[in-house]
Amino acid sequence: MLQPVAAPFDEFYESEHAVSGTCLISFDRNRYSVSAKAVRRTVQVRAYATRIVVRLGGEVLADHPRFFGRDRTIYDPWHYLPVLVTKPGALRNGAPFQDWELPPALSRLRRKLGAGDDADRRFVRVLAAVLDDGLDLVEAAVREALLAGITSDDVILNILARRREPPRPLAIVTPEDLALRHPTRADCGRYDSLRGFHAAA
Repeated sequence: MLQPVAAPFDEFYESEHAVSGTCLISFDRNRYSVSAKAVRRTVQVRAYATRIVVRLGGEVLADHPRFFGRDRTIYDPWHYLPVLVTKPGALRNGAPFQDWELPPALSRLRRKLGAGDDADRRFVRVLAAVLDDGLDLVEAAVREALLAGITSDDVILNILARRREPPRPLAIVTPEDLALRHPTRADCGRYDSLRGFHAAA
């Protein structure tokens, strides 16, 4: 009398947790970072054998490897990007950004920009574009700029803006009914003949 399983069993334990003001949830004696958009909200935590997945409604806000020790904080620096936009100085001093493994082009850009408040601000301007354009497009724009020997944040953002422009329309095809029956000839001598006609008149 058993009924067949309609779908594969997704083996997890789900519970609800509040997100702290520092974008963290506590689970099983450890803390995991969550996207900044969920600060001070209640989220659903799905605990798998090897992963911790944090959801808000149907949206996945975090997906971390599960840690079975205790009193450890597991960060994903990308969760803090909206905070970094308003506080670029946290790039050097903030706990989530220590030992941040950036994609290769972004890592090279950061090294070339150097250290200091102005360098942090310029680099964060580029990182902030990930929120709208996505990491792949930003990485490609940085790579293009670096290949040209450029590290300017303004140039990189300009490359991204150009790529957002809609494609140029295709060439207009003239319908057969509107095609010229007697194509014009490029003959500048006709202007000289007209000048001579007006002079005679």
